[in-house]
Amino acid sequence: MAGQIKYMIDKIIDQKAQGDEALMYLMQAKLALKGINTRRYDSHSKDDPIVLEKLRQAAKDFGVTLS
Repeated sequence: MAGQIKYMIDKIIDQKAQGDEALMYLMQAKLALKGINTRRYDSHSKDDPIVLEKLRQAAKDFGVTLS
C-alpha cells in the first residue's frame, strides 16, 4: 500500500506541532536527524519497511500514537 510513510510523517508532525508552523519545521528537522527526509515522500511513494520502522520508533520516542 503506497503512501503509508507520508501518512505516518503527517500524523507525527500534526500531533506534535498542533498547527504551529515553527514546530512543524522543528519536527521535520528532528525526523531528518533520525534519518527520515520528509520532503522525499508523498502519497505515491512506495512503502519501505525500514523507513516505516524508523517512523514507528520516532513516534514512540515523541509520544505520538499512529492509530
